[in-house]
Amino acid sequence: MDRGSQVVGESFAFLDSIERASRAAALNRPVLVVGERGTGKELVAERLHRLSPRWAAPLIVMNCAALAETLIEAELFGHEAGAFTGATRAREGRFEEADGGTLFLDELATLSAGAQERLLRAVEYGEVTRIGSNKPLRVDVRIVAATNENLPSLVDKGRFRADLLDRLAFEVVTLPPLRARTGDVPVLTNHFGRRMASELEWRQWPGFSPGVMEVLERYDWPGNVRELRNTVERAVYRWQDEDRPIDAVDFDPFLSPWMPKMLTTASSPILDEQRGTAEPVVARQNTAQVRDLRAAVSAYERDIIDQALKRCRYNQRAAAKTIGLSYDQIRHAMKRLGLFEHDVSEKPA
Repeated sequence: MDRGSQVVGESFAFLDSIERASRAAALNRPVLVVGERGTGKELVAERLHRLSPRWAAPLIVMNCAALAETLIEAELFGHEAGAFTGATRAREGRFEEADGGTLFLDELATLSAGAQERLLRAVEYGEVTRIGSNKPLRVDVRIVAATNENLPSLVDKGRFRADLLDRLAFEVVTLPPLRARTGDVPVLTNHFGRRMASELEWRQWPGFSPGVMEVLERYDWPGNVRELRNTVERAVYRWQDEDRPIDAVDFDPFLSPWMPKMLTTASSPILDEQRGTAEPVVARQNTAQVRDLRAAVSAYERDIIDQALKRCRYNQRAAAKTIGLSYDQIRHAMKRLGLFEHDVSEKPA
């Protein structure tokens, strides 16, 4: 398994889900993987395949939401030449490609009613029929499917077939969101951070400062592990000093003084409560260790302005705008805090 598909975590909730998937891997039965976006459903599907007797056969992946409804059935079951406009030659479907191996159906809940009916027959009888043909083909395929939807609720609403759900839900592996994985944020942060530092060819891994780690652990992670990975890797590559612990993190890469007004989003609890600012978070000093209030306040103010300047490539007008100061105010603060070594060539207009 390559380094991009490693399963990392040590919380009880996460390990319990992985253990359930590992036990189900040896059986030739369908498995449903359920979880929020970014929780690692495809990694679990790969684990189910690699630990199964089918590990040497193909693992075929299909995202059901990525295709138009009119193309899903042709993609799954294949078609004969002339079956529809544009079908100039016969083509195998994903079931035939996965023969002897595993077919992973991501975003299962988006399948059309027609595709659900044909999928039911394939699961029930092990047969598929290409579009434009009346000759069924035998296939030996294990189904692993994933969704972030509540499928029993969709059945109640008539949007998903109850008999198909019955056949696919031999085992259901529900992945916990990152906010429920106690202790996993530091583990994952270190894993992704080291990997990015290696990609950047840093001589050493300085880690994150205690203040930043505290901020990372308090954040709610609506995008789960995928969002954490992006946030950590972005923080590492933006940091310029591999000899000092990383002391700033930016949760929202879209924040910019030049963001088009029509795209500007309203304030959110994540920004207001967990970040407290629209700028990259600067780690606060432990207040229990403060012995000089004025020095501590000045140091924190200096860090905020320094990060704003770095974010805006030392354009003082832009940096001032992002932290709610005027141009004259930020110039005065820079002079008071000794930040003019970064004053490149910006002049008042």
